[in-house]
Amino acid sequence: MSKIEEIVDALENKISKVLHKHEVLKQTNQKLSEQLEQSQQKINQQQDEIADWADKFENLKIANSMLGSDDNKRETKLKINSLIREIDHCIAQLSE
Repeated sequence: MSKIEEIVDALENKISKVLHKHEVLKQTNQKLSEQLEQSQQKINQQQDEIADWADKFENLKIANSMLGSDDNKRETKLKINSLIREIDHCIAQLSE
């Protein structure tokens, strides 16, 4: 009988260790899941910020081209001349 008791005790010890390891792994998995969720939220927030900055950058490029930045000086002059011709044409039509 002592042989059977030793086997049962050894089996109980192994089961206890497996259950403990299972519990530790469950806790670790829970922590990792929480970290993953936080990271995903942070990524979403940063993607929103990137999109906002991209919009602001596009608006700034448009504003700079309209204000006549050095990079777009020729294009800006052409736009202004075109607008002046259109205004002159409208004035001519009104005066007729």
